[in-house]
Parts: sequence; C-alpha cells; structure tokens
Amino acid sequence: VELPGYEADDLIATYANFFDKKKWTIEIVSSDKDLMQLVNKNIYMRDPIKNKVIGCEEVFEKFGVYPEKVIDVQSLAGDNVDNIPGAPGIGIKTAALLVNEFGSLENILNNFSKIKQNKRREAIKNNIENINISKKLVTLKSDIDIEIVLEQISDTSVNSTTLSKFFKNNNFNNLNLK
Repeated sequence: VELPGYEADDLIATYANFFDKKKWTIEIVSSDKDLMQLVNKNIYMRDPIKNKVIGCEEVFEKFGVYPEKVIDVQSLAGDNVDNIPGAPGIGIKTAALLVNEFGSLENILNNFSKIKQNKRREAIKNNIENINISKKLVTLKSDIDIEIVLEQISDTSVNSTTLSKFFKNNNFNNLNLK
C-alpha cells in the first residue's frame, strides 16, 4: 500500500486506527520505535530483528511510559537519527520521569517553572518551540482519507505458502510463521 505524499508510518497508523475501531487484532511487523505510540489492547508489534512481540508492557520497558504517552517522551527527548530536536540534555529516561511527574507534555510546558532541577527546567524553558515542533514530527497521522474495502480484506486466514515466499523474497529471515 502506498499513497503519494504520505509516509509509510502514517499509512500504517491510519490502517491500524481503522481496524482498531473495528476491534480487530492488529500486528505491525516493524522494529520502528515510532510505531510504538500505536500499541494498545488490539494493536501490538512484532520486531522482526529481535523476533519479539511488543505490547503495552514492552513499550513501558523501552520508554518508561505506556503507549499513549510515547509522543510526549519523544517530543522532549528528541531523536538525532530522525532529526527530531527535542530539548538538549533531556533523554528518554528524564523525559519519562517528567511526563510521569506532570502527567503530560502540555502540563510540563505550562509548568516548567516547577521543575526542581535547574538544567532540566532551563532545557525545557529554552526549547519550547523545538519541543512543539518535535511533537508535530513524531505524531503519526492516523486519519488519512483512504478507501478501505472490507470485502477485499480478510482477518481469518493466512496463506502460509504465499507469505513464506514473500518473506524469503524480501529477506525477512527472522520471522516465524505459526
């Protein structure tokens, strides 16, 4: 599936959101940590590199928050690999501590003067614009206007032979069919 002008992550988020509303169980096969914001009781991930299933608890282990707060942590911490600025000096652990203490990114930005540690307080105060830009960059678009024809999609059976060939042709060597 592709759509000009949209990134794959946003299309994955849109499909996941659509089927989540239908109460389908969704497995996203990816090691992309940005997709962890989508995880919930119906949506989980399979990391093909580590061959590991990622649910809400695994997201908490990685980010120190549950999936609904991953965007807040990523917005504060930033990501050099993805050119997400965040706030310099605020890593994932510190961002998670702040989000857990204040409850949300918005509360942190509105109450940064209450942060006890001077370096953290100044990092937030001096980078509010970058943090807001970061939030826009890390938030996946999950409402792209696409046509989904349910009759063309099945959630009941998998053709293991076809899927195995697809995995082999695309070098997905670590995925196991069960």
